[in-house]
Amino acid sequence: MEKTENTGETRVDVADQWKLMWWRFRKHKLALGSGVLVILIYLVALMADFLAPYASTSYIAESKNMPPQRLRFLRTGDDGKKVFGPFVYGYAMTINPASLRREFVQDTNRVIPVKFFGKGETYRMWGLFKTRRHFITPADGIGPMYLFGGDSMGRDLMSRVIHGTRVSMSIGLIGVIISLFLGILLGGISGYYGGAIDNLIQRLTEFLRSIPTIPLWMGLAAAIPLSWPPLRVYFAITLILSLIQWTGLARVVRGKFFALKTEDFVTAARLDGCGEIRIIMHHMVPSFISHIIASVTLSIPGMILSETSLSFLGIGLRPPVVSWGVLLQEAQNIRSIAACPWLLFFPGVSVVIAVLALNFLGDGLRDAADPYD
Repeated sequence: MEKTENTGETRVDVADQWKLMWWRFRKHKLALGSGVLVILIYLVALMADFLAPYASTSYIAESKNMPPQRLRFLRTGDDGKKVFGPFVYGYAMTINPASLRREFVQDTNRVIPVKFFGKGETYRMWGLFKTRRHFITPADGIGPMYLFGGDSMGRDLMSRVIHGTRVSMSIGLIGVIISLFLGILLGGISGYYGGAIDNLIQRLTEFLRSIPTIPLWMGLAAAIPLSWPPLRVYFAITLILSLIQWTGLARVVRGKFFALKTEDFVTAARLDGCGEIRIIMHHMVPSFISHIIASVTLSIPGMILSETSLSFLGIGLRPPVVSWGVLLQEAQNIRSIAACPWLLFFPGVSVVIAVLALNFLGDGLRDAADPYD
């Protein structure tokens, strides 16, 4: 609040809803940091082909179940001088005569140079153009360079986790968009009209919420034909998750519409001759859009966990599609976990980090959008 020099009148600066929300949100340091992390995760999903050293299907047979290699920067050269530059040590594979199991021993004489922004396998960036440039790759095609270790088929786990980020995170985002549309549409109709329509939609909502989630997922996923191509299965799983997850948002929207439909600005819009669709979309929904954003942010982790659970149980996405759930499915065997714990650790940590970041971000947005806090 300040006075103008010419008129002496007091001028009051008024911040809009979004600016007030931003001021509150930036005080929530954990949510702010989580928001940055979520953006980085989606950037990884967007740039997966560039960031991954190998394609998700590339394999080196000799590197089956190979332990993770540590990226190093300083070594002693053949002439005894210190050499600075990224590299990894190779492994020598031996057969244990007692257990007849493959064992890997670090071979310090086998130095594998690593190059940033080097040339590796050819891929098509975003399906638009071909390139061989990768963020990190073994120099001159020498390998393997498996920073997260190798899986049971000799594929680079780091590349598969990066490619899996695209599928798992996009399923959460696309699924929530569909759920958002259904939740606002059905919840809005229920709360705005009431009566028999409200009764019908609420009974449908209660019916869907009363069915145990995992058996419902299993039944719907089992109906997907095994002959379907991976892309069609991907969209089918996304649609299944969306058709189940819309009920919570619909309840929230219904309650908001019940409270808002008798407000003065809605009555004024109705008297001004606005149609019902315009009243709903241009007057009622924008008045609580911040709450919808917070709800959507909190719904994405549920979608990600649902896809991970379905794929882990073997009824969701299937190879050759790569997602975090598909990667975790390979770690179901207790023998694999005991011998190769990295098969469970890296995909599991990816899920935990993404879900926690989205939850913290959603909590921060919800607190920032709450005018009574």
